[in-house]
Amino acid sequence: MAEEQYEEKAELLKVLAHPVRLRIVRGLLKEGCRNVSCMERNLGQSQSSISQHLAKLKLAGIVRSRRSGNEVYYEAASREVAELIAVLFGDGAYELPKGES
Repeated sequence: MAEEQYEEKAELLKVLAHPVRLRIVRGLLKEGCRNVSCMERNLGQSQSSISQHLAKLKLAGIVRSRRSGNEVYYEAASREVAELIAVLFGDGAYELPKGES
C-alpha cells in the first residue's frame, strides 16, 4: 500500500472520529435519506451543530445531499464507510442508494 493510501485512510478515520458524526452516518445508513430537522430530533443536537458535522462529512465524500424545495436531504455515499460502520457496530450489510461510491 502506497503512503498516499495510508494518508487517505487516516483522513477518513479523522472525519469519522466524532460520536455525533458516527451517529449521523449510522442513522443515514439505517434509516436512509433524512433532513437536518429529522436528525435534530433524533440526535438531540442543535441544527447548527448537525449542519457543521454534515459539512465535514460531505467534504470527505461520506454523505451527499439533494435539495427538494426548501429542504436539503442527506444520504450515505460511501460503500467503504458503510462497511466500516457495519463492522464497528456489528450491523449487517447496508444497502446504499443508487450512485454510491
